[in-house]
Amino acid sequence: MQARAYAFMGTADQHRGWRAASGAPVLHLLFPGEASSVRRALKTAMAVFGDMPRGSAPISVVEIVLAEVLNNVVEHAYAEHGRGLVELEVEHGTASLAFRIRDEGLPMPGGDAPAGLAHDLDVSAQDLPEGGFGWFLIRELTEDLRYRRVGTRNELTFRIAHDAQVPDR
Repeated sequence: MQARAYAFMGTADQHRGWRAASGAPVLHLLFPGEASSVRRALKTAMAVFGDMPRGSAPISVVEIVLAEVLNNVVEHAYAEHGRGLVELEVEHGTASLAFRIRDEGLPMPGGDAPAGLAHDLDVSAQDLPEGGFGWFLIRELTEDLRYRRVGTRNELTFRIAHDAQVPDR
């Protein structure tokens, strides 16, 4: 795949509407791994998820997780060798939404997704840590998070339960 050969595919209006069958794909986007395209993809995804039936995963949880994951692809996977493509696929299950995100960027360090440890926030403003909150949020808000390298591609899969909530902290 070459990023210059593809443009952002489709608009939010073209992707609206849920399929009734459990496990049926409800969203499939392929877009350049750059900040402006991530924003457009996130906007498209949120338009689709805004049409979710009642009882589906909360849109706020989906938006937090997708924003963190997709921005990490741009900032880290494609950091050294420029842009590439990102593929986002979502399926609607009876108890959760299932996500698959693929890219051709650098592999994750150590061959696994970061641990995402909680930080001690009971410190002065000048001692607050910078960064490192993204993977903590991703791990807190998802289930069955798995990373694997398949050839030259990264693949991250996870589920967001229909009853997921942002934790009180």
